[in-house]
Amino acid sequence: MLTKYTYTVCKSVCSTMASATIQAAKVSLRKEIHNKILAIPAEEKKRQSENVFRKLLELPAFQTSKRISVYLSTEHELSTEPIIKHIFENGKSCFVPRYNKSIMEMVKLNSMKDWEELPVTKWNIKQPNLSEKRENAIDTGGLDLVIVPGMAFTINGVRMGHGKGYYDTFLSALQNTHPKRAVTVALAFTEQVLEEIPRHEHDVKIDIVLHSDS
Repeated sequence: MLTKYTYTVCKSVCSTMASATIQAAKVSLRKEIHNKILAIPAEEKKRQSENVFRKLLELPAFQTSKRISVYLSTEHELSTEPIIKHIFENGKSCFVPRYNKSIMEMVKLNSMKDWEELPVTKWNIKQPNLSEKRENAIDTGGLDLVIVPGMAFTINGVRMGHGKGYYDTFLSALQNTHPKRAVTVALAFTEQVLEEIPRHEHDVKIDIVLHSDS
């Protein structure tokens, strides 16, 4: 018969082994999805970006949101430039990620000119300078809608990110700070949408996953 201590140790070891298995599966899947994205022709990426942009504009949650955060896309992601432009054209507030080591915050972007002048990091991602004083979304009223990137998704909202946990941590902090829950929307190439994805308990699910064929 197992003692309480033995049971606790066994449970902990099993949990650690399961977590390691999930992590290994994620690493393998990220490589697979990355290669699939690299194989998508530029014109097809453009077509899918335009389709997903139209779907986003049709979402009631997007239409009614006043404070929106959006990732700053790379060439391997659906383009968010038209989304940012639309936000400013419609008098909404736009917030974008700023990374500092293990921390990600959402800071205010002031205009398309501001977006155009953002410096590029060594990872070729636009980002506001850490030295600049900008409005922080969590400190000044929260967000109505968060547009989330990722490596892979399921239609029912399971998300696999890039492995740093930035968005899981940020979304948890946002929800803990502001009772009104922000709607989360993921934008994906069709090649990124799968039936199943390995998932840890702490991985935050997404409300809506948009892709070209959805």
